[in-house]
Amino acid sequence: MADQTELEARIRVLEDIEAIRKLKARYWRCVDKKLWKEMEEVFAEDATADYGPGMQFRGREAIIQFLKASTGQESMITAHGGHNAEIEITGETTARATWALNDLVVIRPNTRMMGWGHYEDEYVKENGQWRKKSTRITRILEEWNMSKG
Repeated sequence: MADQTELEARIRVLEDIEAIRKLKARYWRCVDKKLWKEMEEVFAEDATADYGPGMQFRGREAIIQFLKASTGQESMITAHGGHNAEIEITGETTARATWALNDLVVIRPNTRMMGWGHYEDEYVKENGQWRKKSTRITRILEEWNMSKG
């Protein structure tokens, strides 16, 4: 039978995993609802992001500015969904995860893109709060539909 210390450590790992799940959900919600101020709580100040060719950013401010510029227009609607999280706590204040992704991007009036891929993230715990330290997306498939309208 596990002793008290071991049980506390196991519970702490489960609490950290749940906090990381909530952080990733907040990230997608903030992108989709264009909540840029709240997005500041998601990233570590020195975070990095790789969203694909020509879209690499260093620092929370640069990442949020890119997200705002690329998805913040009123003509653009995004809907992100993530699942099948593989979260590993790698230290008391570090973790990494791979998330399956599916997203829909609508650029009004007549363009739609559905995409599938994976996010590979690293996390850091700062002052008791998990933050994204790095994020990288790899696409498996994108389907574009551009109707004439």
